[in-house]
Amino acid sequence: MAKPTVLITSSTGRIGKELVARLSQEDKFTVRACYFSDSKADDLKALGADEVVKFDLNDSDTWEAALEGVSAVYSASLDPMLEGHLAFSKELGKRKDQIKHVVRVSCMGADTNTASYDATKHASRKGASIPLMLQHYWWGEKSLIDEGLNVTVLRNNFFMNHLLKTDCENIDAEGWFSNPLGSARNSLVATRDIAEAAAVVLTEGPEKHADKFYDITGPEPQTMEEIAADLGKAMNKDIEYRAQNMVDFENDFGSTRAEFFEYLSNGFYCRCSPDFYNLTGHKPTSYYDYLTTQGASGETGLEELWQGNLWKKGEDAMKAAADLKK
Repeated sequence: MAKPTVLITSSTGRIGKELVARLSQEDKFTVRACYFSDSKADDLKALGADEVVKFDLNDSDTWEAALEGVSAVYSASLDPMLEGHLAFSKELGKRKDQIKHVVRVSCMGADTNTASYDATKHASRKGASIPLMLQHYWWGEKSLIDEGLNVTVLRNNFFMNHLLKTDCENIDAEGWFSNPLGSARNSLVATRDIAEAAAVVLTEGPEKHADKFYDITGPEPQTMEEIAADLGKAMNKDIEYRAQNMVDFENDFGSTRAEFFEYLSNGFYCRCSPDFYNLTGHKPTSYYDYLTTQGASGETGLEELWQGNLWKKGEDAMKAAADLKK
C-alpha cells in the first residue's frame, strides 16, 4: 500500500527542517518538501525528503505541482506572507476532498475560537488592542477553518533564539544582546519541539487531532538574564543582557513588533502548557539543552542561532502586513 504524501511548506525554516528530518526517519509518509531558492533543494534531499518541489505562496503557478497527490499539509509562513497564505487556504479549500488534514503553525494568544476574546481590547492596557501580529495569526487559522478543512493548530510560544538573532554580531564580537523584555519571564519554545509535535499530530492524523488547538511552550519561564547565562554557558564565554526601552526598540523594528513585545513583557507568555507533554510523553526541551544538543536535522540550537533572520534594525518587516485588511 502506497504511503500518503505530506507537503511540508517552509521546509528550509527552523521548524521545517526538523519536521522533514523527523518524518523521513519515521517513514510513515512520502515527504514532499518545499523550497523557494533552488540552492536549498539538495539540502532537503540530504535531510531525507522523498520529493522536493519549488513553492511560493505568492505564485499560484507553483501550487499545482506541490499539491498533486497530497493528503496532508504542514502549513507555516512568515508574518509578511499572510496575504499569500490566505489565498493558498482558498486553494486548499477547493481540494478538501483530497486534503484530509492541515497542521498550521500559529502563536499563543490567537484565541478567538477557543476562548472569550475581544481583539479590540488588550487585557492589561486600557484602550489598546490585542497585538496585530496575534490577530494576524488568528486570520491564518481562520482562513483554513472557514474552508471546512480538518485543521490542527500548534499555537507556539516565542521561539528560543528568535529574540537573539537581531544581535548575533554583538553576541559574537562583544558578548551582549538587548531587548525590552527585562525581568519578564517567558516560557520560550524550542523549534525542534514544535516539529516533534507536528510530526505526532500528522502521524496520528485528523481522526485524533482535527479541530484541536495546542499551546506549545518551553519547560520553564525564563528572564533575559537567565537566557544570557544559558547562552554564555553554551558558548563558554560571558554573555550580558542589556535592557532596552520600548521607544528605542520601536524605532529599531516598528510599531507592530513593539506592541507584540509589550505583550510579552506583560507576562502573557509566562505560562507553561502541558500540551507538548500530552502529545509526546516527555517534557519540552530546555534552552540550554536546545543550544547544546542536536535535533533530528543534526543541528544544535547554537548552530541555528547564526542562521537567517527576518528582522533587521532600522527596517519595519511588518509594514506591508500591517496594512492588510481582512
